[in-house]
Amino acid sequence: MGIWRKIKPPFWDRRDSELELLNYRRLWRTTLLSAIAVTLAPLVFLAGINFYQFEEQYQLQRNEITSHVQRLLAVNKVQLANFLEERRAALTYVNLANTFDQLSDRRHLATVFRRLRQSFGGFVDLGLIDGQGIQHAYIGPYNLEGRDYKNQDWYKEVQIRGIYISDVFLGHRNFPHFVIAVRHERADDQPYVLRATIDTGKLNSLLSATDLHPIGDIFLINQQGVLQTPSTLFGGVLTRFESMPQLAGQMGKVTEVKQNNAPPFLVATAKVEGSPFLLVVVKQPAALLQKWDLLRINIIVMVGVSVAAILVVIWWGSATLVNRIYEADLRRVAMLHEVEYTNKLASIGRLAAGVAHEINNPVAIINEKVGLMGDILGMNPDFPRREKFMEQIRVIKDSVRRVSEITHRLLGFARHLPVKSEQIHLEPLIKEVLGFLGREAEYRNISINVDIPADVPTLEADKGQIQQVLLNILNNALAAVEDGDKIDISVASRDNEQVAITITDNGIGIASQDLQNIFEPFFSTKGEKGTGLGLSITYGIVQKLGGHIDVTSQPGQGTSFIVYLPVKQRPRRLEGASGEDAARMEV
Repeated sequence: MGIWRKIKPPFWDRRDSELELLNYRRLWRTTLLSAIAVTLAPLVFLAGINFYQFEEQYQLQRNEITSHVQRLLAVNKVQLANFLEERRAALTYVNLANTFDQLSDRRHLATVFRRLRQSFGGFVDLGLIDGQGIQHAYIGPYNLEGRDYKNQDWYKEVQIRGIYISDVFLGHRNFPHFVIAVRHERADDQPYVLRATIDTGKLNSLLSATDLHPIGDIFLINQQGVLQTPSTLFGGVLTRFESMPQLAGQMGKVTEVKQNNAPPFLVATAKVEGSPFLLVVVKQPAALLQKWDLLRINIIVMVGVSVAAILVVIWWGSATLVNRIYEADLRRVAMLHEVEYTNKLASIGRLAAGVAHEINNPVAIINEKVGLMGDILGMNPDFPRREKFMEQIRVIKDSVRRVSEITHRLLGFARHLPVKSEQIHLEPLIKEVLGFLGREAEYRNISINVDIPADVPTLEADKGQIQQVLLNILNNALAAVEDGDKIDISVASRDNEQVAITITDNGIGIASQDLQNIFEPFFSTKGEKGTGLGLSITYGIVQKLGGHIDVTSQPGQGTSFIVYLPVKQRPRRLEGASGEDAARMEV
């Protein structure tokens, strides 16, 4: 909710009875959703097509990696099987080509061993084991002659199956190796077993020749999942391959395996024919597909940023558009109110003019009858109580004259005359305006002090407009002061180019937050008693006359209005004036 309060459009919480016919929220939502549909639909559609095509290419690339793993598995399985088959065949051939007696000769056995190493490589030692399981002859780096193998499992297995290939182990040699043992097959000779130890370095060289890049691995494991050759990713020889349980029943297939928090990798396993070994090929697709993943992220980020930017612009644009419509409607309503008040004031003016004319007629008759009464009394000097009647006639004439002055002033304000320029003396003008307000000030015991120096220059302006300015400000001052307070009016000259008229009261003052709005049309601090037009009209008149108004106020201490008017009339329009200022200047 806090975010919504910050970003919601300005018109969202406004309630204006004059504008309730138009639902600005609905208009904003319609504009927002329509713009979003028009702008985002093509972007989302194209992004969807692009992403679909990307996913297809991504899947093709992933399938290519899987196929590559399967090809590597098949090729290396055949190579390893051939490697083991070559050495098994070589030992079988030695068995067939030699008798037990020949192989019992150490010199002959050494020659055979030397030729095996030269022809095939990888042979560490060679031993001849007789039918009782005793090593009868041995060629190699250790003294193993006479060792008894008859109770060992591998010896029993070779007797049954004719061949035995062991797992990789360290043994007393303390280096990784495995054993190939072949049983003698000739019926015309006594039974024996030819046993050779093979260095796993040959297996390592064969596997390392496969180009797997730094993101792949290939190695051998036994049936229990123990590494038979070193692995770049999973450790050295005789280390347990932890992912073995996940590969159960997956021989020949490519399986995705996840280990701890590491990225998933593809693993394929196959049994090497004629051996206890399982060949394992590992690929890390995340590394191979890193550029594709980066491209995917770039696409998502680009689309996300584009959508966010479009939404922000649409939000701002639709809110601004509807808010301007709302403000335009507010100005239209304000203008209608102004026209309504102006028309009301004009009607009141016309009514006042009619009333003044109607008052003038009986007042003229009264004046004539009083004059006739004076003439009759003048012709009768002996009339009883003549002096008292003459005094009453003078009182009636004074009252008639006063009524006539009031009606003439009222007609002067009500009459709509064209703007004209004339020489104005401020002292009689101010006293004439105070003539309208004197009774109220006298009734409320409000003292109005006027200070006008004798050297104040005359103004060249429209008399009626200046009267209107002073009357509006003085009316506000009378409304602000309490009974028994005072109002000071002073006039001062500024370099013989401007005249400053200061009207100061000691009333309630104006709050600081209201000072900037007091010249706004229909803004009033009087509640229902005020129209909000007096100061707005005053501001416009002073602007048209080429002057300006300053206001200073302290709540509880009073307010001071200073009206600056040029001595020579220079009507002007302030540069950079806002629309509201322009409206005031046209009042």
